[in-house]
Amino acid sequence: MGGVSREAVHVRFYAQLGEFLPSRRRGRGFLHPLRERTSVKDLLESLGPPHTEVELVLVDGRPVGLGHVLEGGERLAAYPTFRQLDVRSLRCAGPPLARDGRFLLDGHLGRLAAYLRLCGLDAAHEQAADDPDLARTSYREGRTLLTRDVGLLKRSLVERGYFVRATRPRAQLEEVLDRFDLRDVARPFTRCMRCNGAIRAADAAEVADRVPPRAHRDQVEFRVCTGCGRVYWKGTHYERMQALLEAVGVRGCTRS
Repeated sequence: MGGVSREAVHVRFYAQLGEFLPSRRRGRGFLHPLRERTSVKDLLESLGPPHTEVELVLVDGRPVGLGHVLEGGERLAAYPTFRQLDVRSLRCAGPPLARDGRFLLDGHLGRLAAYLRLCGLDAAHEQAADDPDLARTSYREGRTLLTRDVGLLKRSLVERGYFVRATRPRAQLEEVLDRFDLRDVARPFTRCMRCNGAIRAADAAEVADRVPPRAHRDQVEFRVCTGCGRVYWKGTHYERMQALLEAVGVRGCTRS
């Protein structure tokens, strides 16, 4: 294998990281000019992929962090999150993939936020928040930022994030459940789809003035959001949501 000029870095992106590259650079290595010393993070993001999509970076065969400075003449290989290979013993480029089900979604992913809440996952969503606010909240609260805005994921404050590929909400839900391996930790019908608050059991008398007379007469189980006060019961809406959960492989039962 030949050497690399001191005025360039040989770069190779693997697997899903190729989605962020021009077609001519996918699945192959290429030389990238290096006019001055630069960090791994800056080089990666100048070529396309946000740092949140990169789990492992090797420079001349050694694992390095995102802050590693490139001098020129190196060979750099970048890998996305490994799903079947445990690389925790290596020095990963960023923090490990969080599987705690705590997310922050940008304003364009409102329906996905509601679906994640349906699964009982902690999905904060701020419709009017701008990019700096989202980055700060993600960092301050330790939430994984979900977005379809690559530029947002490149902000330095964003430590954990994910670029959602799908455009339809149900497909987005399946994608996130797969990516973060969340089906076993989902607790359906325990969060409010409107505000993300926790839901508790309530008796019929407590909600009598907040539900239609027919629902009050026919239903025996009610649940109330501790945040916004919204009342839930097992009507036709519940049946539709149950069907959605089953379709995406989440066990649709309420666990106390």
